[in-house]
Amino acid sequence: MYEQKPWLKFYNNVPATILYPRVTMYEALMQTVDQFPDRVAYDFFDCTSTYRQFGQDIDTCANALAALNLKKGDRITIAMPTSPQGIICFYAANKLGVVASMIHPLSTAKEIAYYLKICGSHTVLTLDIYYDTFREVKNETPLTTLILTEMTDPLTPHAPGSDKIHEDPIVKWWKPIMKADNPEAPKAEMGTDEMAVILYSGGTTGFPKGIMLSNYNFVSEGMMVAAWGGETIKMKHDEYSTLAIMPIFHGFGLGIGCNATFMGGGTSILVPHFTPEIVAELIRKKRPSIISGVPTLYDAISRNPDFQTADLSCLKATSCGADSLPRHVKERFEEIVTRQGGHVELVEGYGLTESVTGVISTPLDGYREGSVGVPFPDMLAKVVGVGTTEEVPSGVEGELCVSGPAVMLGYLEQPEETAKVLKKHEDGRIWLHTGDIFTMDEDGYFYFKLRLKRMIKSSGMNVYPVQVEAVMDKHPDVRASCVIGVPDEAQVEKVKAFVVLKDASKTSPEMKKALIDHCREHLIKWSCPREVEFRETLPLTRVGKIAYAVLEEEEIAKLKAEGKYTGKK
Repeated sequence: MYEQKPWLKFYNNVPATILYPRVTMYEALMQTVDQFPDRVAYDFFDCTSTYRQFGQDIDTCANALAALNLKKGDRITIAMPTSPQGIICFYAANKLGVVASMIHPLSTAKEIAYYLKICGSHTVLTLDIYYDTFREVKNETPLTTLILTEMTDPLTPHAPGSDKIHEDPIVKWWKPIMKADNPEAPKAEMGTDEMAVILYSGGTTGFPKGIMLSNYNFVSEGMMVAAWGGETIKMKHDEYSTLAIMPIFHGFGLGIGCNATFMGGGTSILVPHFTPEIVAELIRKKRPSIISGVPTLYDAISRNPDFQTADLSCLKATSCGADSLPRHVKERFEEIVTRQGGHVELVEGYGLTESVTGVISTPLDGYREGSVGVPFPDMLAKVVGVGTTEEVPSGVEGELCVSGPAVMLGYLEQPEETAKVLKKHEDGRIWLHTGDIFTMDEDGYFYFKLRLKRMIKSSGMNVYPVQVEAVMDKHPDVRASCVIGVPDEAQVEKVKAFVVLKDASKTSPEMKKALIDHCREHLIKWSCPREVEFRETLPLTRVGKIAYAVLEEEEIAKLKAEGKYTGKK
């Protein structure tokens, strides 16, 4: 069925295929600089830069990095929030043919040591407030140069650079190296298909895998996103802006909030730290055209009084990914936007870091209940039997596989893990096996069911947490829920639900019983929670997903402390 691409009939003005230039990310960005030199490339708390200035700053940074002996084939670690320094350094490294390893700036010393060793990075850019963490690992890693910047550096361009911690010989400061009169660094001869970026998988248990992504992956992804959104916001013709809330160490933030926006000639409104208050103020003040984020983001800003009273007529497109979008979150957000003068639908999409970011999205004005949409131009998707490469009929559950220009090169230094997920099928194409269970309908719409590895085995029966959470979240008193399997002597695993109520004062044994009874009305008995625990909040991953693995670890630790751990999970 995938060969027929049934989804193309929903493309409207979106092209079915795109001619991707055989260029690097730096070269693609410079094409935008040439085309729109006077447009605003980014806005960082009123510190703005035109594309002309952005291009000049990237070249200046490339000169500085070259003066620090970085050259083609080297790796630089960028441990920055979403900020001008982070994106300038990202493209400057690419100009030199240096691979950018993007990590969370709040990583622990142990995590940082792992990242630096696995990618062989000897140069790091990070904020000065994280100096101590990096100093802790410098003797056990390849680290020789630590470029420090202050968050306020872009806001005070004419102030002198800091000279704190000057006694450490590995430290260089952002402002002085950007102001130095360094020789002009030539553009490296770098192939489109060469590795350009290393992003990292979630790593909720154990250390994350390094995901190797090429220039072609990012260029094609950026052009797909630009083409997809162009139907409504007329990218490359009209000026538009994207609220870049997701962090640049994540494919979602780097690929859509920044790179795709720059390739489309838009303005990226950089948000280094998410709070509902900050985002609501930026929406009110900056009036972005596009917002992309995770469900918890939309849930949080929908509850913010400033957002609820803002003029939202500026919004042209809003999209959600990285986790399942609860219907009540979608409906509340859309209701507020409509009331405040906007006319957008919060559409759901699907992607994974192994394909940079989103590769499936709901067509504009094409929402279908429970669906994440259809593939982007030039991306193929199909559902195969678990453990096979055979496509299953429409409506039948199986593992989602995707193929196309956004699919990664592989996992860094892990050929066996790469071979498990990148497989050549009978059609001769390389397919990425996502590990997610989907169905596809006859029109080519895809429906996420569950993560293959996230399944509870209770009394010999398969229980899918996503399905239980979907039922739990429909209860009128439930704000959010997370369902896990807890080791149990009799059942192997028992189903437990963690619940955040809309009104905490309703917490009671009677409410627990009411929620379990609610599940029994909609689920087969072995899928229903045996236990409910109320929480004020649920733990989140660094990109805003509910961290179910944290709850699992807490329960196992509790059982071990009580001497009741069965060791079966």
